Amino acid sequence: MFTGIVEETGEIVDVTDTDGGRRLRLRTTFDDLHHGQSISVSGVCLTVEEYGDDWFEVFLAAETVEKTYLGEVGVGDAVNLERALKAEGRFDGHIVQGHVDTTVEVSEIEQVGEDWFFEFSLPEAYGQYVVDKGSVTLDGISLTVADKREDAFTVAIIPTTYELTALSEKAVGDAVHLEVDVVAKYVESMLDGYR
Repeated sequence: MFTGIVEETGEIVDVTDTDGGRRLRLRTTFDDLHHGQSISVSGVCLTVEEYGDDWFEVFLAAETVEKTYLGEVGVGDAVNLERALKAEGRFDGHIVQGHVDTTVEVSEIEQVGEDWFFEFSLPEAYGQYVVDKGSVTLDGISLTVADKREDAFTVAIIPTTYELTALSEKAVGDAVHLEVDVVAKYVESMLDGYR
């Protein structure tokens, strides 16, 4: 489990495409890497297979390549990184699984003073899970919905988040991973029996 509090941005330093998926090597400053460790890479929970002093490798199965934009990233691209929450760790964001529901598109970016407002498309199938002032995860970042319309929603980005995450490199038309609040999905599942 993750919290959506990005620890750093990593850089993709090597990409290898195979018949069964895709392998990424990422540069990082994490000093506690180990085989089998879970790391959120721009919101996608991936497993460390190999690592060195300043890098680690993950494998993207065909489904991950198909359902995320990690199948399109290349050398030099920045990604958000977060290690899994330790049992005794501080819980600062919200419950994030690293299971991307869909990709959404950046539809507008506006700077207002020191803050930024990002607007994203909202596919109809996920509209019921996004609510005003509710939590969403975008590229692994725990964010609060500032405004929601039928086909779009906006989030306000403070300077720290803008500077410390790869969101600052996004432009209108770019894809972003969306993970909706898992609590909303569980509530919907429980209520289905009462309809």
